[in-house]
Amino acid sequence: MESDLDTLLTALYVVLDDHILPSLRIATRPGRPAEVADAEVICLAVAQVCLGFPQDARWLRNAHRLVGHLFPRLLSQPEYGRRVRALAPAMHRALVWLARDCPLSEDVVRLLDGTKIVCGMSRVTVKRSNLFGYCGYGYDASHSQYFWGCKLMLDVTAHGLVCGFCLVNPQLHGEREAVLMMQDEPSCAMVPGTTAVGDKGFRGRVFEAALLRDGVVLIRPAGVHEADPGVFPKWLRERVEAIIGTLKGKLGIEHPGARVPVGLFARVVQRLLALNAAIWWNWIIGADPVRSLTAYDHVAVA
Repeated sequence: MESDLDTLLTALYVVLDDHILPSLRIATRPGRPAEVADAEVICLAVAQVCLGFPQDARWLRNAHRLVGHLFPRLLSQPEYGRRVRALAPAMHRALVWLARDCPLSEDVVRLLDGTKIVCGMSRVTVKRSNLFGYCGYGYDASHSQYFWGCKLMLDVTAHGLVCGFCLVNPQLHGEREAVLMMQDEPSCAMVPGTTAVGDKGFRGRVFEAALLRDGVVLIRPAGVHEADPGVFPKWLRERVEAIIGTLKGKLGIEHPGARVPVGLFARVVQRLLALNAAIWWNWIIGADPVRSLTAYDHVAVA
């Protein structure tokens, strides 16, 4: 088996059509079935992210040349956008299914961290955006800058597999609240016996006690007035920063370009699904490192 985009999309289409989509109750309209199946639309969305096309219009202008041999039938830009937004729950289910199908998700060490999702750059956008209420002003301490958008909290393995995520308004919820929200969601919750690794922003007696009640032990850097046991794994913090760097650099998750709430969710899930699909397939074929997306960011020339 090869590590190229064509093979990845073919394998993803098979599991979508055979395992994931049949388990969902997707409403169907009367009349003829759609010429482009839901599994094809999701695979096109993954290919769009892997090949680095953030804009739908530019992607559809190049899709026939790049992946037309796999998807001879393409949609118009408005229809493609509507279908991707409607299939956001299915992409979320696929993300969870791929994570659980990969043994890497059974790792008892999880990395917790958050990153900003920028949804507006001007005061006019903030006032008029349909994302008002879903987005808010936040502060990115790592870059010492304010932003308007959402905070994406991630629960990942050391190999980069996304096992859980949560989008929150940074004005209303902090990182610790976002982690507890993930714990309340069965598909994202860390199982008892898990060791979670976070930065100093997760320090808090109430928060750590809540995780302990769920059987999760938090490891974080010691505070100023705390004794340092010297067990904090700094290399794991570097690993989660590298994973977020992949999401921001190669997959463009920091600036999704969404204008409505359902579009924001769909664009974030689209990028997380692309990362999980690549790691899942790399694990199947035995590629090393499993987090590498290099084989899927271009179309192989015969």
